[in-house]
Amino acid sequence: MMHTPIPDPAVSQTAINVLTALLEARTGQQMASYRSWRIDTAVKPLMRARGLETLDQLVTQLLDGQDRDVGDLIVDALLNQETSFFRDAAVFDQIAEVVAEAEAAGRRVRIWCAGCSTGQEPLSLAMLFTERAEARGTPIPEIVATDVSEAALARARAGRYTQFEIQRGLPIRRMVRWFDEAGGDWVAKPELLRAITFRRMNLVADHALPGRFDLVLCRNVLLYLAPATKVAVFALMARSLQSGGTLVLGAGETVIGQTPDFVPSKTARGFYVARG
Repeated sequence: MMHTPIPDPAVSQTAINVLTALLEARTGQQMASYRSWRIDTAVKPLMRARGLETLDQLVTQLLDGQDRDVGDLIVDALLNQETSFFRDAAVFDQIAEVVAEAEAAGRRVRIWCAGCSTGQEPLSLAMLFTERAEARGTPIPEIVATDVSEAALARARAGRYTQFEIQRGLPIRRMVRWFDEAGGDWVAKPELLRAITFRRMNLVADHALPGRFDLVLCRNVLLYLAPATKVAVFALMARSLQSGGTLVLGAGETVIGQTPDFVPSKTARGFYVARG
């Protein structure tokens, strides 16, 4: 049985409140009180790097405004960047089918990975469609990947992963085909990274679209957003899609009862079609 850690009485509730408010203001993500224990753990490396002993000292640095980077560093530390290669593998089979249908319109398909974290999802797509292109002679879709975290994007652009990360969801055949070993890590081949355009984007604060797309993946990004914020993000996604385009959410997410902009796909669970 899992137990929620007992909060450290030395950790200031005021500091926790300031940091949870910062996270919500910057990203729209809400942190429930039962998850607030994560804060002290998540920012510990940042505190050590700055020679700080308490959350209150970190909050003081944040509020005094002398260091403009500290807010971004705190938010990066608090974000949940959990991801893996080919996460929920069956979803990628369905994505391939959706792309094949979109290709019938005679244009190059465009895919947006929103909340791409450290890059495993867009790299999985790049592998899937490059292999498909080699086998069938079909064009590789244009892939745009965005995230609110510049630190996560830096890792995604580098395409460098530890042995543990590379083994999560990636079979050996693909690992040796698409990655080179380097000092105990694995680095994505340049041709794979060239298939992806990485951009920083805050889904809550940025209203300029990164383009128009046939398919948008926004998986496990909306889980912690307030209902009104979710409605706004769904509207953004709907505007980004071509007529009849498809939105893919995570297994625990749905549009039902949350937005009028999408209806469930009749053929693929977790896929949603933009209303005409």
